[in-house]
Amino acid sequence: MLIKKPDGFKPSEITPEAVYLQRRAFIRGAGLGLGAMLLPGMGMAAIDANVPVRDITRYTGARQASTLVPDWLHKKVSQAQPSRHLAQEAVTPWDIVTTYNNYYEFGTDKGDPAENASDFRTDPWQVEIAGQAEITGSFNLEDILKPHDLEERIYRLRCVEAWSMVVPWIGFPLADLIKRFKPTSKAKYVRFETLFDPKQMPGQRSRFAALDYPYREGLRIDEAMNELAFVGVGLYGNAMPPQNGAPLRLVLPWKYGFKSIKSIVKIEFLERRPVSSWERSNPKEYGFYANVNPQVSHPRWSQASERRLPTSLFAPNRRPTLMFNGYGDEVAHLYAGMNLRNDY
Repeated sequence: MLIKKPDGFKPSEITPEAVYLQRRAFIRGAGLGLGAMLLPGMGMAAIDANVPVRDITRYTGARQASTLVPDWLHKKVSQAQPSRHLAQEAVTPWDIVTTYNNYYEFGTDKGDPAENASDFRTDPWQVEIAGQAEITGSFNLEDILKPHDLEERIYRLRCVEAWSMVVPWIGFPLADLIKRFKPTSKAKYVRFETLFDPKQMPGQRSRFAALDYPYREGLRIDEAMNELAFVGVGLYGNAMPPQNGAPLRLVLPWKYGFKSIKSIVKIEFLERRPVSSWERSNPKEYGFYANVNPQVSHPRWSQASERRLPTSLFAPNRRPTLMFNGYGDEVAHLYAGMNLRNDY
C-alpha cells in the first residue's frame, strides 16, 4: 500500500481543549468528579481537586492497583491535567483493562500479568539514557519525571490480535523527554528496553519463552517526536498498575499494542535501525513499523475489523478497523511514499 493521502479521524472524535476545560471547571464547581459528563457510559464518583488520586475513585470501578507506588508518584499523578487528546468514545472498564493483558514477562495467558505482577517492585527504578545524545547516564525515575507536567489522554488501543480498548492514560509527550537529552544528528532511531528481572518476572525464566529477553522496541526519531507518542505513568487517574507496564511505558496509539513497550529501563539513541523483539522472533508476522493497517492482514487472521472490549458470544462488539487506528491526520505524513505492505 502506497501512502498518498493521509487518513484521519473525524473532528467530532476529539474534544477541543477549551471545551474540555470548561466542562472540567463546571464539573468541579458542581462537586462532581472530573469527566463525569465527558464520555458516554463512564460514571465517576465525586472528587475534590485537592485530594490525591490514590484516595479517590475517579472512574467507576477504578482503584489503586498497587500499594508499592511511592508517595511522590501518587502526588504527581494526582496533578495531571486534561489534554486535547480525548477520544469521544466510552472508555473500556477498569477491570478489563487491568486483567486482560499481553505482558509475556509475567505469563502468556491474558490474566497472568494481573495475577503474577501484584508484588512487582518499581521503587527504586532507574532509566539508562545511552547512545547518540549529548546527555547520557542513569537517572532515577523521579529525576526522569520531575520536569514534566502530566496530562490525561484518552486513546484507542488496538492489539495485533484484532481486539481493542479505549484507555484514559496519564503521562507526558515522549518528544519532551527526548529533547531533554539532546540527541545528536546521528540519532536516527530510538531503542527502548524493558526490565530484565527473572526473579520478579516468571515469564523470563521459562525455557519455552516466545521471545529473547529483555524485550526491546524501536522507533524512528521522527515517530518518537510525533505529538501522539506518549510516555505513560498512569491510567484511570491512578499510577500505572504493574500488569499494565509500571512504572513507565510507551503509548503509541497508531501502532499495534506490542510497540508500546512496558517497564522501560533503557532508552538508546542509534544511527542504524534496531531490530525489535517480535520482529526478531518472527519477521514474517511482525514488522518494525507495526502501524495499524486494515488492508494488510496478519498471516493467520484478518486485520480488517476488531473486537472492542468488552465482548461476549451474543455481543461481539465488532467494528471496522481504521487506518492508523483513526489517527491518520497526525501520523500519515510520517510514511509518505512508503509501501506499507512491505514496511509493515
